[in-house]
This record gives sequence, C-alpha cells and structure tokens, in this order.
Amino acid sequence: MEKCRIQPADRLSTVQEYYFSRKLKEVAQLNAQGKDIISLAIGSPDMPPSQQTVDKLCEVASQPSAHGYQPTMGTPELRTAMAAFYKKWYHVDVDAATEVLSLIGSKEGILHVTLAFVNPGDQVLVPNPGYPTYTSLSKLLGADIVNYDLREDNGWQPDFEALERMDLSRVKLMWTNYPNMPTGGRAQRETYARLVDFAQRHQIVVVNDNPYSFILSEERLSLMQVPGAKDCCIEFNSMSKSHNMPGWRVGMCISNSTFISWILKVKSNIDSGTFRGIQLAAAEALTNNDEAWHREANIHTYRRRRDIAEQIMLALGCTFDSQQVGMFLWGRIPDTYADVEQLTERVLHEARVFITPGFIFGSNGNRYIRISLCAKDDKMQEALQRITALKW
Repeated sequence: MEKCRIQPADRLSTVQEYYFSRKLKEVAQLNAQGKDIISLAIGSPDMPPSQQTVDKLCEVASQPSAHGYQPTMGTPELRTAMAAFYKKWYHVDVDAATEVLSLIGSKEGILHVTLAFVNPGDQVLVPNPGYPTYTSLSKLLGADIVNYDLREDNGWQPDFEALERMDLSRVKLMWTNYPNMPTGGRAQRETYARLVDFAQRHQIVVVNDNPYSFILSEERLSLMQVPGAKDCCIEFNSMSKSHNMPGWRVGMCISNSTFISWILKVKSNIDSGTFRGIQLAAAEALTNNDEAWHREANIHTYRRRRDIAEQIMLALGCTFDSQQVGMFLWGRIPDTYADVEQLTERVLHEARVFITPGFIFGSNGNRYIRISLCAKDDKMQEALQRITALKW
C-alpha cells in the first residue's frame, strides 16, 4: 500500500505542542514507574467551587428543559451576573445586554479577539515573558509577533518609552496581563492609565487578561476602571482562578458594544454556547460568593502555600520579589546554572518535583522558574522536604 503523502497545514510549522501537554506525558511515565512526582507546575486550582455553585449545577441539570442549545453570547442570567460582578468588585458599570460576552475560558477569547481584529500580516504586541497562547494563536492566524520587554527592574511593567520608539503603524492588538503571569507583577493604576492613553493615541486595541486580581491581592483592579478604557480596550476575566472553576471553562469579555458585536460574530460561527447548568451555576457563584469566601479561598489558603513556596525558592538558591501576587511564585535561578532546565530537570528527576522553567514564557524568562501554589499544603511541604534533602 502506498504511503500516505498528506501533509499538515503550513501553519502548524509555526507552533509546537503546548509545553505542559508534552511534559505531562513524561511526568505520567515517571509516575507509572512509581516515582510519585509532586507537580508544582500548573495553575489549576485544587480546591472546589462553593457548595451553592455545585448545588445550582445539579439543580439545573435535573430539569428536563435545560439541555438544549443556549445563547452563544451567554444566558441573560449569566451576563447580568457578570455585569453585577464588575460593579460590585471593580466599581465599573457594564451593560449586561451589550458590553459583556460569556467565554468558554480566556484561551477561547484570545482566539476570537484575534480573528475579529487582526488580518494576516498585521502585528500584535506580546509581552516577554508572557502567556504562551498570546504568541501561538497569533502565529496560527498569520499575525506577526512583536515582543515588548517586561523586566524585573521595572516591576514587570511595560516600558512605555521603549514602546513609543517602535514602529507601531501595523500593530492592531496589544496583549497585557495584570496582575501578571508568570512574574506576579502587580496591577498598577498608573500602568492601566498609561495603557489606555497608549491605545487611544495609536489606535491600538489593548486587551488586558485579568484572571488573577483576587489571588493574594487585597486591592481588586481592572483596566476598565480608567475613564475611556471601554472605548478602546478589552478585558478578559475568568472564573477558573478566582472561583476554583478551571474545568468549567467560564470566562468573560468586557468592552464596548461595537467590539463585543464583532467578537460575537466570530464566536457564533465557532461554538454553540455552554451548557445551561454551567452558566446558571456560574451566575450563582458570581452573585453569592461573598467577601469571606473569597478571602478564605483566594488569600488565606494561597498565603499559607506561598510561605512554603518561598522556602522552596530559598532552598534552591533562587531570589524573588516578596511583593508579587497571583497563584505562582516567580524566582531567579543562581548564576551557577548554565540554563534553567539544568535546575528544573534535576529537581524533577532527583527530588521528584515538577516545577516550570521560565523559558516557556519567552526569552526574558530564561533565568527564572515558576512554582505553582495549586497543591495541598502537605504536598508542598513534602516537596520542600525532598528538595531540601538534596545537596545543592
């Protein structure tokens, strides 16, 4: 039989399989060999949603009429809850009917926004270091990536003077992410104000990815708090981190009604909406998870784990900014290592702990590691003991 000569689309040559997709296969093989790897790599909250959220899902799922197609934009109940969430926590007015769009997670939103605003050959500003999906999806859709540097000595904030020196004539989108992942750089009102000014003057759509504003943060900030932001910017938010619902795939997109209508035009041709039970349960979580719930889930729990992660960093000889927020700890490796994988691979195979090398987030992460706080306290303590037991 003649060998198949079919080749994949050219666009596949522009990207690789997602790092965690590849590395988790190796971790699974090690576990199959009895290695018992402790994963401190992925930001998947290990705690459950609130009980009323789960109860609402079960209640709706038991209704015979709940299983049909749902509005692609999101049910009125969910969009109303999302708008109320922005009003309650960020003090931002959002029109539930026209200025909010339900997403099947923020990763889906990255795809839809890029399709709605960027033509092949247009340029997209992507932070370095930054979430790899900003780069990979832009490449798959034929956009040209222009990296802008985030540096530790600048608090991992954009260097606006450097941005102004760039040729911005072909730039359509700028991706930002504050509070920042992977670096833990804090959201700053000044940065948000400068981003809106930058967007207005250069006719660039700034998209702020904002899933971490509740994690270890007493002050909840949003790009949409800046006057005029809604006219030229987009913000994503997600229930994955703040409400312990990563597998539910519920996010939101906030912007002006025109931008939302363009994104919906794309989205409505790609998916058919989320199960009604998930949407109404998400609305329940947004509406009824109070300050006490958020403090216990998003501050107290992660604070305990952060203390352990800091001890791990110190055991590895790494330095870090104690003021960073979010569900990771980002640290610089000692100069004695030739590269970051020399450290992370030793930790994986000798201490049996999986931590993330910073190079996957861009060249500015080459000398850094990231430790996830999404593991039980006892597992993090065991990881600390394993690492401390090695001779460094």
